[in-house]
Amino acid sequence: MTTSTTNRLAFLEDDLQQLKDQHLYQELMVMDSAQGVEITIDGRSLLNFSSNNYLGLNTHPKLKEAAKQAIDKYGVGTGSVRTIIGTQDIHQELESKLAEFKHTEASLVLQSGFMANTAAVCSIMTDQDVILTDELNHASIIDACRLLKNTPRHIFRHADMAHLETLLGQEAVQAARQRLIITDGIFSMDGDIAPLDKICALANQYNALVMVDDAHASGVLGAHGSGTANHFGVSDQVHIHVGTLSKAVGALGGYVASTRAMREIMINKARPFLFSTSHPPSVAATCLAALQVMQTEPQWMERLWANTNAFKAGMKALGYDADSPTPIVPVIVGESALAQQLSKRLFELGIYARAIVFPTVARDKARVRVQLCALHTPEHIEQALTAFETVGRELGIL
Repeated sequence: MTTSTTNRLAFLEDDLQQLKDQHLYQELMVMDSAQGVEITIDGRSLLNFSSNNYLGLNTHPKLKEAAKQAIDKYGVGTGSVRTIIGTQDIHQELESKLAEFKHTEASLVLQSGFMANTAAVCSIMTDQDVILTDELNHASIIDACRLLKNTPRHIFRHADMAHLETLLGQEAVQAARQRLIITDGIFSMDGDIAPLDKICALANQYNALVMVDDAHASGVLGAHGSGTANHFGVSDQVHIHVGTLSKAVGALGGYVASTRAMREIMINKARPFLFSTSHPPSVAATCLAALQVMQTEPQWMERLWANTNAFKAGMKALGYDADSPTPIVPVIVGESALAQQLSKRLFELGIYARAIVFPTVARDKARVRVQLCALHTPEHIEQALTAFETVGRELGIL
């Protein structure tokens, strides 16, 4: 890089220093092992409590074998976007199985959950419509709404049904062509579950559409891990289901499951779909295998919940607030510096649990977020609890 370029970008060094001074600076942690509950970072063996790999499927033999077979049959890439020559039969098969999994007419796979939310929202909302979105929804939902600069949006207080109803009842909202309520299924930072049954009841009352991002609920809630809507028994009242293939499914990508018309609209209008090369066939094959495992090997979901309950009970006994109803357990300490220190000391004791700070969470809500996995053993959980007790007392948290 030339000296001129370096000098022109020198201001970034000041920005980086500000992040460090505010304890908001994050470094990439590089694994030299597979993603699992036992990992290696810089040659150090650690127990991993920070992964979205809830069911441990990323190393499941059936998924690995499916990927290898797909590479032998199709090669490693598709070389095109879906609408030109990037659609293979395995993509169509995956979308058919995802629609069955989510109890919808059709689905469409995209490159990430972030893109899936953008594709869904931006393909159907106009300046004649209104969006109502939970204040703690994922960043991808927030950014999707921001892209629609001329579409009015109202942010309702987190899981506050009275506030949502007040907004729905406003004259301008009722006068809109369509009203779209958007919520996460499981909120990724706090681990709480959206009151989807109540949201659907309000949607029915005020003639609104419901969209749920089930990124952290797929594989975790509902029959065979089919998600929040199934968990509440309202699958037929949710109009747009968004999910990821990169968490419990163990691979990569996102999807939107809805009606056939919704699928066709996105194929023709969704910019993330129209301008991104399609999934490698090995990824599609892996996802197909994961869906089969999720529906035929219930022990992984059972183990996930057994581990979740054991860890939360242990943390509560230590004096931590661990009331999250899902495998996401936030240990909220408030200050970013304290969260970073807690994470660092846990690392030194062999536990990888990442600090989450602003802008991912509010400035006064810094935390270490713990995520359980089906592959954790009772010994792993006991080791983590011992570390949390030791460090909690050292830092004055307990």
